[in-house]
Amino acid sequence: MSEKPNTVAIGAFVIGALLIGVTTIIFALGTGFGKDRSKVVMVFEGSVKGLNVGAPVALRGVQIGQVTDVELVLDADTVELIMLVEADIQGDNIRRSGSNAENLTEELISRGLRAQLNTQSLLTGLLYVQLDFHPGSALILPPIDSPHLQIPTIPTELERLTRKLDSIDFAKVAGDLEFIASGMNSFVNSDDFQTLPEKLQDTLASVKALSAQLEGQLASSGPKLDRLLDDAANTVSLANAELPQLASLVNQNLALFEDAIKAFEGGMREIEGLVEYDSATIYELNRALRELGQAGRALQQLGQSLEQHPESLIRGRSGDEK
Repeated sequence: MSEKPNTVAIGAFVIGALLIGVTTIIFALGTGFGKDRSKVVMVFEGSVKGLNVGAPVALRGVQIGQVTDVELVLDADTVELIMLVEADIQGDNIRRSGSNAENLTEELISRGLRAQLNTQSLLTGLLYVQLDFHPGSALILPPIDSPHLQIPTIPTELERLTRKLDSIDFAKVAGDLEFIASGMNSFVNSDDFQTLPEKLQDTLASVKALSAQLEGQLASSGPKLDRLLDDAANTVSLANAELPQLASLVNQNLALFEDAIKAFEGGMREIEGLVEYDSATIYELNRALRELGQAGRALQQLGQSLEQHPESLIRGRSGDEK
Protein backbone atom coordinates (compact mmCIF):
# COMPACT_ATOMS: atom_id res chain seq x y z
CA MET A 1 0.00 0.00 0.00
CA SER A 2 2.94 2.32 0.59
CA GLU A 3 4.21 2.04 -3.03
CA LYS A 4 1.04 3.52 -4.51
CA PRO A 5 1.46 7.01 -2.99
CA ASN A 6 5.12 7.07 -4.18
CA THR A 7 4.06 6.24 -7.69
CA VAL A 8 1.49 9.04 -7.65
CA ALA A 9 4.07 11.49 -6.32
CA ILE A 10 6.59 10.52 -9.02
CA GLY A 11 3.94 10.90 -11.73
CA ALA A 12 2.95 14.29 -10.37
CA PHE A 13 6.60 15.37 -10.30
CA VAL A 14 7.14 14.28 -13.93
CA ILE A 15 3.96 16.03 -15.07
CA GLY A 16 5.04 19.20 -13.22
CA ALA A 17 8.48 19.08 -14.79
CA LEU A 18 6.93 18.72 -18.24
CA LEU A 19 4.64 21.68 -17.57
CA ILE A 20 7.59 23.77 -16.43
CA GLY A 21 9.58 22.80 -19.54
CA VAL A 22 6.70 23.64 -21.89
CA THR A 23 6.13 26.94 -20.09
CA THR A 24 9.85 27.78 -20.41
CA ILE A 25 9.85 26.99 -24.13
CA ILE A 26 6.75 29.09 -24.72
CA PHE A 27 8.28 31.98 -22.75
CA ALA A 28 11.55 31.70 -24.67
CA LEU A 29 9.80 31.73 -28.01
CA GLY A 30 7.67 34.68 -26.95
CA THR A 31 10.59 36.76 -25.76
CA GLY A 32 12.84 36.00 -28.75
CA PHE A 33 15.38 33.99 -26.78
CA GLY A 34 16.80 31.16 -28.78
CA LYS A 35 15.87 32.62 -32.19
CA ASP A 36 18.39 33.04 -35.02
CA ARG A 37 20.92 35.67 -34.14
CA SER A 38 24.09 36.93 -35.85
CA LYS A 39 26.85 38.93 -34.24
CA VAL A 40 28.40 41.87 -36.10
CA VAL A 41 31.14 44.37 -35.26
CA MET A 42 31.51 48.03 -36.10
CA VAL A 43 34.54 50.33 -35.81
CA PHE A 44 34.01 54.00 -34.91
CA GLU A 45 36.84 56.53 -35.02
CA GLY A 46 35.24 59.18 -32.84
CA SER A 47 33.96 59.15 -29.30
CA VAL A 48 31.18 56.73 -28.38
CA LYS A 49 30.27 58.48 -25.16
CA GLY A 50 26.60 57.74 -24.49
CA LEU A 51 26.63 54.34 -26.24
CA ASN A 52 26.01 51.65 -23.62
CA VAL A 53 25.64 47.90 -23.73
CA GLY A 54 22.01 47.17 -24.56
CA ALA A 55 21.63 50.24 -26.79
CA PRO A 56 19.35 49.49 -29.73
CA VAL A 57 20.54 48.82 -33.27
CA ALA A 58 17.94 50.11 -35.73
CA LEU A 59 17.55 49.79 -39.49
CA ARG A 60 15.74 52.87 -40.76
CA GLY A 61 14.20 53.37 -37.34
CA VAL A 62 13.15 49.75 -36.76
CA GLN A 63 15.08 47.99 -33.99
CA ILE A 64 16.68 44.79 -35.24
CA GLY A 65 19.28 44.19 -32.53
CA GLN A 66 21.21 45.61 -29.59
CA VAL A 67 24.75 46.44 -28.57
CA THR A 68 26.46 43.66 -26.63
CA ASP A 69 29.96 45.05 -26.07
CA VAL A 70 31.98 48.27 -26.43
CA GLU A 71 35.77 47.99 -26.46
CA LEU A 72 38.63 50.47 -26.77
CA VAL A 73 41.33 49.01 -29.06
CA LEU A 74 44.87 50.43 -29.25
CA ASP A 75 46.80 49.56 -32.40
CA ALA A 76 50.41 49.06 -31.28
CA ASP A 77 51.77 49.49 -34.81
CA THR A 78 50.08 52.78 -35.68
CA VAL A 79 49.41 53.96 -32.08
CA GLU A 80 45.81 54.74 -33.02
CA LEU A 81 42.69 54.26 -30.93
CA ILE A 82 39.52 52.77 -32.35
CA MET A 83 36.20 51.97 -30.75
CA LEU A 84 35.07 48.40 -31.43
CA VAL A 85 31.34 47.87 -30.96
CA GLU A 86 29.76 44.42 -31.06
CA ALA A 87 26.05 43.87 -31.55
CA ASP A 88 23.56 41.05 -31.95
CA ILE A 89 21.32 41.28 -35.01
CA GLN A 90 18.04 39.37 -34.75
CA GLY A 91 17.20 38.27 -38.25
CA ASP A 92 13.68 37.21 -37.33
CA ASN A 93 12.81 40.84 -36.60
CA ILE A 94 12.86 41.41 -40.36
CA ARG A 95 10.09 39.75 -42.30
CA ARG A 96 11.54 38.26 -45.47
CA SER A 97 9.87 37.56 -48.77
CA GLY A 98 11.13 35.55 -51.69
CA SER A 99 12.77 32.14 -51.99
CA ASN A 100 16.41 33.15 -51.24
CA ALA A 101 17.21 31.87 -47.74
CA GLU A 102 20.88 32.92 -47.65
CA ASN A 103 22.32 35.62 -45.40
CA LEU A 104 22.09 38.86 -47.35
CA THR A 105 24.06 41.10 -44.98
CA GLU A 106 27.14 41.23 -47.21
CA GLU A 107 24.98 42.03 -50.23
CA LEU A 108 23.33 44.87 -48.28
CA ILE A 109 26.79 46.19 -47.34
CA SER A 110 27.86 46.18 -50.99
CA ARG A 111 24.75 48.22 -51.79
CA GLY A 112 25.64 50.91 -49.26
CA LEU A 113 24.56 49.67 -45.83
CA ARG A 114 26.44 51.79 -43.26
CA ALA A 115 26.30 52.33 -39.49
CA GLN A 116 26.12 55.70 -37.73
CA LEU A 117 25.87 56.85 -34.12
CA ASN A 118 22.72 58.88 -33.50
CA THR A 119 21.24 60.41 -30.38
CA GLN A 120 18.34 58.70 -28.66
CA SER A 121 17.47 61.75 -26.56
CA LEU A 122 18.98 65.22 -26.30
CA LEU A 123 18.19 65.25 -22.58
CA THR A 124 19.99 62.03 -21.67
CA GLY A 125 22.67 62.12 -24.36
CA LEU A 126 22.33 58.38 -24.95
CA LEU A 127 23.34 57.04 -28.35
CA TYR A 128 22.17 54.18 -30.54
CA VAL A 129 23.42 52.59 -33.75
CA GLN A 130 21.48 53.60 -36.84
CA LEU A 131 21.79 51.44 -39.98
CA ASP A 132 20.84 52.92 -43.33
CA PHE A 133 21.86 52.91 -46.98
CA HIS A 134 24.39 55.44 -48.31
CA PRO A 135 25.25 54.26 -51.86
CA GLY A 136 27.71 57.07 -52.49
CA SER A 137 29.84 56.42 -49.39
CA ALA A 138 33.20 54.65 -49.51
CA LEU A 139 33.52 51.07 -48.27
CA ILE A 140 36.14 51.34 -45.50
CA LEU A 141 36.83 48.28 -43.34
CA PRO A 142 39.64 48.81 -40.81
CA PRO A 143 41.72 45.67 -40.13
CA ILE A 144 40.55 44.16 -36.83
CA ASP A 145 40.95 40.81 -35.12
CA SER A 146 37.37 39.56 -35.01
CA PRO A 147 35.62 36.48 -36.40
CA HIS A 148 32.37 38.36 -36.88
CA LEU A 149 31.09 40.24 -39.92
CA GLN A 150 32.14 43.91 -39.95
CA ILE A 151 29.65 46.59 -40.98
CA PRO A 152 31.29 49.78 -42.36
CA THR A 153 30.65 53.02 -40.48
CA ILE A 154 30.41 56.63 -41.59
CA PRO A 155 30.46 59.78 -39.45
CA THR A 156 27.33 61.80 -38.92
CA GLU A 157 26.95 65.33 -40.19
CA LEU A 158 27.63 66.61 -36.66
CA GLU A 159 30.85 64.57 -36.52
CA ARG A 160 31.94 65.92 -39.91
CA LEU A 161 31.24 69.46 -38.73
CA THR A 162 33.13 68.82 -35.50
CA ARG A 163 36.15 67.49 -37.41
CA LYS A 164 36.16 70.53 -39.67
CA LEU A 165 35.98 72.81 -36.66
CA ASP A 166 38.83 70.91 -35.03
CA SER A 167 40.95 71.35 -38.16
CA ILE A 168 40.52 75.15 -38.10
CA ASP A 169 43.46 77.10 -36.67
CA PHE A 170 41.48 79.59 -34.59
CA ALA A 171 44.68 81.28 -33.41
CA LYS A 172 45.60 82.05 -37.02
CA VAL A 173 42.04 83.21 -37.74
CA ALA A 174 42.16 85.51 -34.70
CA GLY A 175 45.53 86.89 -35.86
CA ASP A 176 44.14 87.54 -39.35
CA LEU A 177 41.09 89.29 -37.89
CA GLU A 178 43.34 91.40 -35.69
CA PHE A 179 45.47 92.33 -38.70
CA ILE A 180 42.34 93.24 -40.70
CA ALA A 181 41.00 95.32 -37.80
CA SER A 182 44.33 97.12 -37.49
CA GLY A 183 44.35 97.86 -41.23
CA MET A 184 40.78 99.18 -41.12
CA ASN A 185 41.64 101.33 -38.11
CA SER A 186 44.63 102.80 -39.95
CA PHE A 187 42.49 103.44 -43.03
CA VAL A 188 39.70 105.13 -41.04
CA ASN A 189 42.18 107.37 -39.24
CA SER A 190 44.07 108.29 -42.43
CA ASP A 191 43.88 111.81 -43.90
CA ASP A 192 42.36 110.51 -47.14
CA PHE A 193 39.44 108.94 -45.31
CA GLN A 194 38.95 112.00 -43.10
CA THR A 195 38.74 114.26 -46.17
CA LEU A 196 36.44 111.83 -47.99
CA PRO A 197 33.16 113.57 -46.95
CA GLU A 198 34.43 116.91 -48.27
CA LYS A 199 35.49 115.29 -51.54
CA LEU A 200 32.10 113.64 -51.82
CA GLN A 201 30.39 117.01 -51.36
CA ASP A 202 32.56 118.53 -54.09
CA THR A 203 31.74 115.61 -56.35
CA LEU A 204 28.01 116.04 -55.73
CA ALA A 205 28.28 119.73 -56.49
CA SER A 206 30.08 118.93 -59.75
CA VAL A 207 27.40 116.40 -60.65
CA LYS A 208 24.67 118.96 -59.98
CA ALA A 209 26.45 121.55 -62.16
CA LEU A 210 26.88 119.00 -64.94
CA SER A 211 23.21 118.04 -64.66
CA ALA A 212 22.17 121.69 -64.97
CA GLN A 213 24.45 122.12 -67.99
CA LEU A 214 22.98 119.03 -69.62
CA GLU A 215 19.46 120.32 -69.01
CA GLY A 216 20.37 123.63 -70.67
CA GLN A 217 21.89 121.87 -73.68
CA LEU A 218 18.86 119.64 -74.00
CA ALA A 219 16.56 122.64 -73.82
CA SER A 220 18.49 124.40 -76.61
CA SER A 221 18.95 121.29 -78.70
CA GLY A 222 15.32 120.19 -78.44
CA PRO A 223 13.92 122.39 -81.25
CA LYS A 224 16.87 121.54 -83.53
CA LEU A 225 16.32 117.89 -82.89
CA ASP A 226 12.63 118.25 -83.64
CA ARG A 227 13.41 119.95 -86.95
CA LEU A 228 15.93 117.27 -87.79
CA LEU A 229 13.35 114.61 -87.08
CA ASP A 230 10.79 116.41 -89.24
CA ASP A 231 13.28 116.67 -92.12
CA ALA A 232 14.08 113.01 -91.76
CA ALA A 233 10.38 112.17 -91.85
CA ASN A 234 9.93 114.29 -95.00
CA THR A 235 12.91 112.59 -96.62
CA VAL A 236 11.47 109.19 -95.82
CA SER A 237 8.08 110.22 -97.23
CA LEU A 238 9.72 111.54 -100.42
CA ALA A 239 11.73 108.38 -100.76
CA ASN A 240 8.59 106.30 -100.36
CA ALA A 241 6.95 108.31 -103.12
CA GLU A 242 9.92 108.22 -105.53
CA LEU A 243 10.97 104.63 -104.96
CA PRO A 244 8.20 103.11 -107.15
CA GLN A 245 9.15 105.36 -110.11
CA LEU A 246 12.82 104.64 -109.58
CA ALA A 247 12.10 100.93 -109.47
CA SER A 248 10.09 101.15 -112.72
CA LEU A 249 12.93 103.05 -114.41
CA VAL A 250 15.46 100.52 -113.21
CA ASN A 251 13.31 97.69 -114.58
CA GLN A 252 13.08 99.42 -118.00
CA ASN A 253 16.83 99.95 -118.11
CA LEU A 254 17.35 96.34 -117.16
CA ALA A 255 15.11 95.26 -120.06
CA LEU A 256 17.10 97.45 -122.49
CA PHE A 257 20.35 96.12 -121.08
CA GLU A 258 19.09 92.56 -121.57
CA ASP A 259 18.20 93.32 -125.22
CA ALA A 260 21.68 94.81 -125.75
CA ILE A 261 23.26 91.68 -124.27
CA LYS A 262 21.21 89.51 -126.62
CA ALA A 263 22.27 91.66 -129.62
CA PHE A 264 25.90 91.46 -128.53
CA GLU A 265 25.64 87.69 -128.21
CA GLY A 266 24.15 87.52 -131.73
CA GLY A 267 27.01 89.66 -133.14
CA MET A 268 29.56 87.46 -131.41
CA ARG A 269 27.95 84.36 -132.90
CA GLU A 270 28.18 85.98 -136.39
CA ILE A 271 31.83 86.86 -135.79
CA GLU A 272 32.48 83.30 -134.69
CA GLY A 273 30.83 82.09 -137.92
CA LEU A 274 33.09 84.38 -139.95
CA VAL A 275 36.32 83.32 -138.29
CA GLU A 276 35.64 79.57 -138.28
CA TYR A 277 38.27 77.48 -140.09
CA ASP A 278 35.94 76.18 -142.81
CA SER A 279 33.97 79.42 -143.35
CA ALA A 280 33.83 81.17 -146.76
CA THR A 281 35.49 84.29 -145.37
CA ILE A 282 38.52 82.35 -144.18
CA TYR A 283 38.68 80.54 -147.56
CA GLU A 284 38.62 83.80 -149.57
CA LEU A 285 41.14 85.33 -147.19
CA ASN A 286 43.51 82.38 -147.66
CA ARG A 287 43.12 82.57 -151.49
CA ALA A 288 43.86 86.31 -151.45
CA LEU A 289 46.92 85.64 -149.33
CA ARG A 290 48.10 82.99 -151.80
CA GLU A 291 47.63 85.41 -154.75
CA LEU A 292 49.50 88.09 -152.84
CA GLY A 293 52.27 85.57 -152.27
CA GLN A 294 52.41 84.73 -155.98
CA ALA A 295 52.46 88.42 -156.89
CA GLY A 296 55.25 88.97 -154.45
CA ARG A 297 57.31 86.16 -155.96
CA ALA A 298 56.69 87.59 -159.47
CA LEU A 299 57.91 91.01 -158.33
CA GLN A 300 60.95 89.37 -156.76
CA GLN A 301 61.76 87.60 -160.06
CA LEU A 302 61.28 90.87 -161.95
CA GLY A 303 63.64 92.61 -159.64
CA GLN A 304 66.28 89.93 -160.07
CA SER A 305 65.86 90.07 -163.87
CA LEU A 306 66.26 93.88 -163.94
CA GLU A 307 69.28 93.59 -161.70
CA GLN A 308 70.93 91.17 -164.14
CA HIS A 309 69.74 92.81 -167.37
CA PRO A 310 68.99 96.48 -166.75
CA GLU A 311 69.09 97.11 -170.51
CA SER A 312 65.93 95.08 -170.83
CA LEU A 313 64.00 98.16 -169.74
CA ILE A 314 65.09 99.81 -173.01
CA ARG A 315 65.39 96.89 -175.40
CA GLY A 316 62.75 94.74 -173.98
CA ARG A 317 63.03 91.10 -173.27
CA SER A 318 65.01 89.16 -175.91
CA GLY A 319 64.43 85.61 -176.87
CA ASP A 320 65.10 83.11 -179.69
CA GLU A 321 62.87 83.84 -182.64
CA LYS A 322 62.21 81.23 -185.21
